[in-house]
Amino acid sequence: MSVTVPIVHVVDDDPSFLTAISRLLRVNGFSVKTYSSAHEFLAQRDADAPGCVLADLRMPQMNGLALQSALAQTPNPLPILFLTGRGDIPSSVRAMRGGAEDFLQKRAPKEKVFYAVTRALARDAREREARDRRRELSTRFDRLTGCEREVLAHVVQGQLNKQIAWDLGIHERTVKLHRTAITTKLKVQSVADLTRLAQEAGIFPELVRTFPKERTAIPLHFDGAHDSGTGTQMKITVRVARVSLTEVAKGARSDEITQSIKIPQ
Repeated sequence: MSVTVPIVHVVDDDPSFLTAISRLLRVNGFSVKTYSSAHEFLAQRDADAPGCVLADLRMPQMNGLALQSALAQTPNPLPILFLTGRGDIPSSVRAMRGGAEDFLQKRAPKEKVFYAVTRALARDAREREARDRRRELSTRFDRLTGCEREVLAHVVQGQLNKQIAWDLGIHERTVKLHRTAITTKLKVQSVADLTRLAQEAGIFPELVRTFPKERTAIPLHFDGAHDSGTGTQMKITVRVARVSLTEVAKGARSDEITQSIKIPQ
């Protein structure tokens, strides 16, 4: 299997500096490509290739900070570090807040430059691995149906099958079938692994209702009750509105559960 060598992309409008810094980096074992402008780099960059960007701050048309912003909008942004001859505090603060690996003067010791480039390349490798992992997990979660995602939302909250069935208005057996499909598609065995996977993928499904569920009152009839005063047999109808466990957990009050007793005249 071939290994892609990370590249240090040097962007500067000064031809003499480009020649000097690229030669210095190559002598010390780095693979280097040079560009005379930010636009040239963006036009020629291989979006999937690993590496980092070593850029000047002040350049015509698109300066280093604008290049940093443009990189941040790409699917695979490369770490950027600035090596400039005319830096200032506001620019350095903005660059670092924007995620720059470092902000150095062009007269900085070469060892400091090498160390910053090495850190940037290592950071790119870590971030690239994390992005690949998130994409792989996203592909797994995309296999879930809408119903399975709804069940998943309850599972990662630690609910039992009976609780989920009550909340969704479905049979407990249906919940078990969906949970089996979820664990099979996501390639996990335990609830702990499932929760960890959802956290890692950044996927905590919203409680979007998929299962049809009517929240109508359930009439309960009790025959054979007697009036204590007259001894007359009566029918008592009790209507109880259904309140889900999720609503109760969110603070539903007991007076939200309505009960009415009707005694025929």
